[in-house]
Amino acid sequence: MKNSISPKLMLSLLEIALCLIVFLPISHCKVSYFPTGANLIDLTCRKTPYYDLCVISLNSDLQSYTADVAGLGVIMADVVKAKATDSLNKINELLKQSPGDPSLTTCVDYYKTVTEADVPLANEAFASGNAKLADQGMSNAGYLIDLCESQFSEGSSPLTDENKSAHDVAAVGASIARTML
Repeated sequence: MKNSISPKLMLSLLEIALCLIVFLPISHCKVSYFPTGANLIDLTCRKTPYYDLCVISLNSDLQSYTADVAGLGVIMADVVKAKATDSLNKINELLKQSPGDPSLTTCVDYYKTVTEADVPLANEAFASGNAKLADQGMSNAGYLIDLCESQFSEGSSPLTDENKSAHDVAAVGASIARTML
């Protein structure tokens, strides 16, 4: 008696082989060409001026691992808002010690614009996929933060660390927006 494979079994084996040939490369391409999670964070942050700051900021929010690039932008805009709010709190504390200080008062106005206008604009723009508007919001935030720093004579700003920190995350947010263009 001869060992033979039934035609039905042969057809099943061919179907399996065909599926492996067709679908394995597609699933492999999906991993390579459509990064997600930590891979997307890494690839996105490499396109920003402050890679380490970007990675640390995005890794601090678990939603980053399931977000697309626009979602990473929303998260970074939230980081900008948190940094700007911290800076605003420090300015208000400094104003208690020096009421009416014109440089600090001007910085309050700048930071309020960042937290009440620029960040919400960027958040909405990231969420709706409007990269140009998101870039505008994040870039304007960085510009206003720089203007705050320039209110003081060189070397005399009590806000240098806060301004640098807030400026740098705004620059990262603007860079993320530009990757969407």
